[in-house]
Amino acid sequence: MPHSYSQEDVQQILQLALAQQADGGEFSRDRLLEMAHELGISESNLHLAEQQWLGLQGENRDRQAFDQFRRSKFKQSAIKYAIVNSFLVVLNLLTAHTLSWVFWVAGLWGVFLALKGWKTYALEGEEYERAFSAWRLKQQIGQSLGNTISRFLNPERESL
Repeated sequence: MPHSYSQEDVQQILQLALAQQADGGEFSRDRLLEMAHELGISESNLHLAEQQWLGLQGENRDRQAFDQFRRSKFKQSAIKYAIVNSFLVVLNLLTAHTLSWVFWVAGLWGVFLALKGWKTYALEGEEYERAFSAWRLKQQIGQSLGNTISRFLNPERESL
């Protein structure tokens, strides 16, 4: 056993020990404060770490909602592709009695759909971060607008 550990090693060891603890992994806030005190962590540092953790949890929830939104939009595009191209196949068969021009339409549209799918399921990179930031800003503006309109339409609720 080594006589000293780096801060990262201590964090990993404690994380493993907490994961193996038999009480199901649930801790009260008082227990968290007690553990921090035992480790020599000030209450202000713990509070700051808690706030950072809550921010990360909120961002993770937003990212999951954004990813779900993008997948939903892609699914809608794929369904439109299937419906329209099915109609075009029938139309091509009825007019030309063979499949001719429909392959060009389906193929070209399919390439663009595949690129959209690639973009949808790419969950990292600069373009993803830009799209996520824009989506998040749009959500926040919509929520702020909704709250303002709600307060304007229901002023008596504010006094409660």
